[in-house]
Amino acid sequence: MAHSYKLRYFNLQGRAELARLVFAAAGVEYEDVRYEFADWPKLKASTPFGQIPVLEVDGKPMAQSNAIARYLAREFGLAGKTAWDQGQVDMLVETMMDIGAPVPKIRQCTDEDEKAKLKKSFAEEHLPHYMEAIQKILEENREGKGFLVGDEITLADLAFMGGQDWLKLAMDNPLEKYPKLQKFVDRIAAIPKIAEWLKKRPETEL
Repeated sequence: MAHSYKLRYFNLQGRAELARLVFAAAGVEYEDVRYEFADWPKLKASTPFGQIPVLEVDGKPMAQSNAIARYLAREFGLAGKTAWDQGQVDMLVETMMDIGAPVPKIRQCTDEDEKAKLKKSFAEEHLPHYMEAIQKILEENREGKGFLVGDEITLADLAFMGGQDWLKLAMDNPLEKYPKLQKFVDRIAAIPKIAEWLKKRPETEL
């Protein structure tokens, strides 16, 4: 029996986009419920912890964005084939969270000199530390011609590709110095089901 899925979030990519990418990659239908910020106060009490995204599976709610993405990845065969692969996938998903962690501080900084310093540190120190490591992981798996983990697309690939939009809020081209990673991102984005979603998804600020 097929499950019914409803994903509730703001009209943004934000913390729900990875789950949407999983749905797209798996070709599974779901209800993409998007709220305006003005509607949130009256909806907050309807969520498990007063926050979104929330995934409803046959009417039962699940909160926390990474928990949602991992659950869906396991359901749809995108979590990795072995326990080791699953651990590697989780590692890379968490790493993407670490990479993007400085972005809000950069965006919210109102002092232009300080913002310039934060951007410089992000581009010259923070980002290379992670991107060089991820590029090595990619290269060591089938010489960089496949995926980050194993021989099929996983949540890790979707998290890395999808995360680039978030990183671009801090710098124009996060992968400019990493052409192999850029080719990888382009390859994932060109997978037909994913390309279809990227083309039709609503245009939002974040």
